[in-house]
Amino acid sequence: MDGRSDENDMAAVSGDGRRCHIMVADDYDIIRQLCRAWLELRGHTVVEAENGEEAVEIARRECPDLILMDMSMPLLNGFAATRRIREIKELCGVWIVGISGIGKDHRAAALEAGCDEYVTKPFDFPQLEKLLGQLLSRPPRTAD
Repeated sequence: MDGRSDENDMAAVSGDGRRCHIMVADDYDIIRQLCRAWLELRGHTVVEAENGEEAVEIARRECPDLILMDMSMPLLNGFAATRRIREIKELCGVWIVGISGIGKDHRAAALEAGCDEYVTKPFDFPQLEKLLGQLLSRPPRTAD
């Protein structure tokens, strides 16, 4: 027994009961490692991207269920990467959560770029778990 409650276990799966494939796109190794460990403990598979260009490339190849997208990354920022991902027909169903240490200033711009939700760093993990559980329990997103 791993000590997690049934409620936490339910948050780890999508609405149809499958484990989810999640990409963490952030230029800081420690953030990617922390998110990977936290998500894998909840049963998800995780891929990582360290910049916006890599995030678009990996999203195209991996077709994740959800992306945690840092909005301030090198080479291609999260705003531009999100816009590019939204242009890829095969990825119209992916949920994208914008993340930033800047604070609420980026929220409107992240949502305008195509993010479905936005959270600030440092993460409030119980709140993040609730948000991911809500998104992953919904049917796949549809193109706007």
